[in-house]
Amino acid sequence: MSLVRKFATVGGATLGSRIFGFARETLMAAALGTGPMADVFYAAFRFPNLFRRLFAEGAFNAAFVPLFSKEIEANGIEGAKRFSEEVFGVLFSALMIITIVMELAMPWLVEWVIAPGFADDPEKTSITIRMAAVMFPYLMCMSLTAMMSGMLNSLHHFFAAAIAPVFLNVVMIAALFYGLWIGAEPLTIAWYLSWSVLVAGILQLAVVYVGVRHAGINIGFRRPRMTSNVKRLLVLAVPAAVTGGITQINQIIGQAIASGKEGAIAALQYADRIYQLPLGVVGVAVGVVLLPELARALKAGHVKEAANTQNRSIEFVLFLTLPAAAGLWILSEAIIRVLYERGAFSAENTDVVASILAIYGVGLPGFVLIKALQPGFYAREDTRTPMRFTMVSVVLNSVLAISLFPLIAERGIATAEAAAGWINTVLLFSTLLWRGDLAWEWALAKRLILLLVAAGIMSAALVYALPYAGPWLAPQVSLLYQVAALGALLMLAMVVYFAAAFLIGGADIGMIRRNLKRKPKVG
Repeated sequence: MSLVRKFATVGGATLGSRIFGFARETLMAAALGTGPMADVFYAAFRFPNLFRRLFAEGAFNAAFVPLFSKEIEANGIEGAKRFSEEVFGVLFSALMIITIVMELAMPWLVEWVIAPGFADDPEKTSITIRMAAVMFPYLMCMSLTAMMSGMLNSLHHFFAAAIAPVFLNVVMIAALFYGLWIGAEPLTIAWYLSWSVLVAGILQLAVVYVGVRHAGINIGFRRPRMTSNVKRLLVLAVPAAVTGGITQINQIIGQAIASGKEGAIAALQYADRIYQLPLGVVGVAVGVVLLPELARALKAGHVKEAANTQNRSIEFVLFLTLPAAAGLWILSEAIIRVLYERGAFSAENTDVVASILAIYGVGLPGFVLIKALQPGFYAREDTRTPMRFTMVSVVLNSVLAISLFPLIAERGIATAEAAAGWINTVLLFSTLLWRGDLAWEWALAKRLILLLVAAGIMSAALVYALPYAGPWLAPQVSLLYQVAALGALLMLAMVVYFAAAFLIGGADIGMIRRNLKRKPKVG
């Protein structure tokens, strides 16, 4: 299967998950708005989500996949099965200890880390503690899910791992529908959502377990032992865990600061959900597919193949995210109004969330490029360098967020996250280039400039068309007309951008055709 088709497989499954995510957020906006229960739920949910990134996706995508791929190359499926069982025993035991400790420490964590701004409201603090306690075991499910997803990706079985997140959104949507149907109070709906997160974690683990069985590996439980392979995994995973959770680290910092203003946490979450669509569909697809591709190419000695794969991934990222960034900036208000403005979500909420979304749009290419650049380090078993860059960006994010929040509130937190993302991108790119692990292509640089021009042409077309679509996007117009008007603007943007990109040479049909047909070399 070609690189682009693998991107499409993972991206398509992720797109399905994100669409369900939109439906979930729309229902949550209608049920909870940006009120106190929305703040409480998102604050409680952010913590297990942070640890999921730190101990699961970040660590295992970066550390487990290259080692698992090496075992496949060296010792076949049996060797990979033995290695995965060794890791499973240690991971399960560590997660059990972490879960117990965190559950006991939850009151302190909520008061000092998760939502210090709730300190003046004992009821909000108490509810947040209890909801976080209900949802924290989700970490255990998702960490084991991440491990098995890494196995599936290394075995080139991408779909099950990519489709598993859909179940979180489906179960939460069911909880929301039930709560709205019986006319439950916001507090009751928030509790339904908390329990639905735990149920969804169990379902996601079951999906990837079945996928691993289908791929030919039956994992058994082994007594935890610190074998040489497990020690090597831990050496790589500790810095990778920090690096992989960069977005969540920055967001938890932003959340702690935002908890001082009612509605700020929910507003940031609603905007985050929108920009997660292109970030997930493009960034996650590239990160998931690129790491095992680079690891296998380098293990087989195909250095030029690895460099070409990395450059084509960067090209693919820029081709799709530059217009998405411009579109989010120009259409942010229209997007938020159509998706959220109903029920408890007011016009004032739309203005705030739209301004946050526009800033996130500026940071989008940087966030996605991080996903395309980090595998260049991880495939070479270097997880320390990205961790150092992560720490730089975290410090920058903290300083900017603390400085800007008193001035421009939620917008300051979004600005800090976007700036931190771009700094991280620049550091990753320049280091790969300096080491010679990234091949400089003048043709790629030229295409980037031309893609920026195409995105500018698209932006001009949207600015011209937006006043004509304005009457159909007004709040008093029916939802069907609003969706049709927004869809027409998005279609116009796509047609103009792709036409301009191909006409001026930013994209080349022949190049795309070759990538679609390209197959990796056999070592």
